[in-house]
Amino acid sequence: MTVHELSRTDARRIAVRAQLLDAARPSGGLPAVVRRLTLLQIDPTAAVAPNADLVAWSRLGSSGYAPADLTTALADRTLLELRAMIRPAEDLALYRAEMAEWPERGTPTSWREYHGTWVAANDACRRDILDRLAAAAPLPSRELPDTCELPWRSSGWSNNRNVTKLLELMVQRGEVAVAGRGGGDRLWDLAERVYPEMPAVPVAQSLRIRDERRLRALGIARARGPECQVEPADVGEAGEPAVVEGVRGRWRVDPAQLGQPFTGRTALLSPFDRLIHDRRRTTELFGFDYQLEMYKPAAKRRWGYFALPILYGDRLVGKLDATADRRAGVLRVDAIHEDEEFDRTVTDAVGHEIEDLARCLGLEIVLPR
Repeated sequence: MTVHELSRTDARRIAVRAQLLDAARPSGGLPAVVRRLTLLQIDPTAAVAPNADLVAWSRLGSSGYAPADLTTALADRTLLELRAMIRPAEDLALYRAEMAEWPERGTPTSWREYHGTWVAANDACRRDILDRLAAAAPLPSRELPDTCELPWRSSGWSNNRNVTKLLELMVQRGEVAVAGRGGGDRLWDLAERVYPEMPAVPVAQSLRIRDERRLRALGIARARGPECQVEPADVGEAGEPAVVEGVRGRWRVDPAQLGQPFTGRTALLSPFDRLIHDRRRTTELFGFDYQLEMYKPAAKRRWGYFALPILYGDRLVGKLDATADRRAGVLRVDAIHEDEEFDRTVTDAVGHEIEDLARCLGLEIVLPR
């Protein structure tokens, strides 16, 4: 098979276009965007707006998206929450067979073994949770019984969070599901009352389809990458082989993206946006230096607590440090960091996007003094 030879500009444009961030705004509204991207990652950080809202807005703009659209799509089950990702409801068919074969795939072997052993040791608690949900769901995790005999052990935040961890593993088993949210809490129910009826796609076929759809959403990606527990960044043998000028190693590229015209636009990106989620790929293709600094002490931050990368055409040109103060009703722009000096055209385009973001969130803009 021919190995496609791409310049970095080619590769960047393929990635931007695949992520629906070129000048041609997508049609079909939120459900169509999620089907094309395959997912919206859920993250509770809302320094500006939750990740799912930022990703949807950056594709559709304020004229095509409002946060209420996501609430509606989840309520009517057009979209579903599965393992901290919002996915099209019909994609559940691609995960059912894996649920039946639990312990989960895609997790390092040592963890997979521990998960299976830990759930088996707490089978009585698992059955208690199922009984409670059957009688009174949907319920937040705090209203579910913790009768675990073996506590969950972790060096991180999940240590001894027995019910939360058990629920997450029961999701992977296909037993429970997130039925909605109330006051920021996930509300749990039996999976059979949340998920639509549909036949399962066999595991080997579903993995191949997921690789193909992930490549279509990314445009260009590595064939192999580090193990990820939820959503991989690699795509296996999907697409066709490629090399990128000045970048070591082989890639896989979506052949439908080759040779396509490109017209760019300006976009403000969530730190979790899939265009930049794989930081190594972001460095290799865009030469963009970025870290999410919310976990750093304020004095050590270069760009801000939740800085939004700025896309201009096929280049990442800076970061927007902004904060949404919902009580005051304002989007406070603390700084605009220019990785390369902005000319008037770039400055005006970035300003327009800030205005549109404020419009989507229903906030007034406050600029730095």
